[in-house]
Parts: sequence; C-alpha cells; structure tokens
Amino acid sequence: MAEVRSLQSLVFDFDGVLADTEPLHLRLFQETLEPRGITLTRANYYERYLGYDDSEVFRAIARDLGLAWPDSEVAAMVRDKSARFRAAAESHPMLFRGVAEGVSEWAAIVPVAIASGAFRDEIEIILDAAGLRRLFPVIVAAGETPRGKPAPDPYTAALDRLRAAPGLHHATPADGRPQASRSVAIEDSVWGIEAARRAGMKVVAVTTSYPADRLRDADAVVTSFEDLSLALFDDLAAR
Repeated sequence: MAEVRSLQSLVFDFDGVLADTEPLHLRLFQETLEPRGITLTRANYYERYLGYDDSEVFRAIARDLGLAWPDSEVAAMVRDKSARFRAAAESHPMLFRGVAEGVSEWAAIVPVAIASGAFRDEIEIILDAAGLRRLFPVIVAAGETPRGKPAPDPYTAALDRLRAAPGLHHATPADGRPQASRSVAIEDSVWGIEAARRAGMKVVAVTTSYPADRLRDADAVVTSFEDLSLALFDDLAAR
C-alpha cells in the first residue's frame, strides 16, 4: 500500500470531476427553461453558470435577464430539472474513466469526501450504481451549507465532518483529522477553485470543463482524472 508524508484528506467536486454530468446538466437546464421562452447556450452556461447549484443557476439567469421569478417558480424549476436528472442518471453510466480505481485506492489511505453543488440524491444515485458510495464517509451537497461555491462553505463543512466522522482509521499524519492546508481539493471550475482556496486547501484542477488557462489559480492542472495520483496530492500537501 502506498504511503503519504503530508496528505491528510482528499475532497472531490462531483460534476465534471468524478462524473461526466456537465453536458447532461446543460441539456436539462435548456429543457427546463425552453417552455419559459429562454434559450441557454452552451457558451453562456459554461461562462456564467456552471459553478452554481441548480437554484442559484436559475436565480442568476433571472438576474441577468431582469426577471422577477418568485421563490415558488425557482423551486418548481429545480424540481423539474432534478426529476429529469434522476431518470437519466439511473440508465446511463456517468463516472469518468479511472474514477472507480483511483478512489478505491486513495480511500484506503486517506479520508475522502465530496463537496458539490449537486443534490445529494443525484450524487448517491451515481455512486450507488458504481458501488462507490461506501467509500465516501462525508458528502456535502447542494443546500447543505449557508452558501454554495465560490464561498468556502462546502469545503469547510467537508473537512469539519471528516474530522468528526467516527471510525476513520487511516495512515495519515493527522490520524484521520485533516488540516485544511494539508488537504487537497479536486475541481473543474473557477468557482470551485476559489471555494477550495478560500477554505485554505490545495487544489488540483482537471480540464474536463475549462481549458488550462482558465484554471490557472489551481496549484496544479491535469488533463484527465487518470492523470491524478497520490504522489501528486502528497507533493501539493507538503508545500
């Protein structure tokens, strides 16, 4: 089994990092908005909205278009999109290549968690289908913190819950109680990078959603999940 010198935990974003869901999210946003006379282009989604949770996407679109959707309308759109997502997720494999092998290896060495703007049931549907749910003692999902990304709240909450989680026995310097400065976040968006850095963590970005030059605020940038390694994480945690 591999050993680590400095790394104390790994916290993953979900959409665009573990699961190849961003194109699906875009399509479902488009399908939800189209009956309301709104066209959401791919360029606009990736440029302005990708890093937000569903309710914040709809609220941001309303602000940008000068619309005054009441909370009930936003909630209805969120429910509509979520139902469409569950139907699609249950019938299609969505994890990126290398995720099952990588997470299984790393979770045996350091505590792992998820900090995501996706809904908990959407995350768990995909993890359950892949047999990976048991590897994540902590999941922080949309609506479970006072603020979403780019605020640091999701990552701060994930680290707090890892520290409090019972039965975590890993060969880490912190004995399962990770410090932010020796924990690594894995992200795919500028919003997520900002959130993790504001939480005091090191960040690796994957170019699944944006080109490398857009992710330059990360501590390291890789092309795919398969380029990630325990050695890379440990090296970042030691800096």
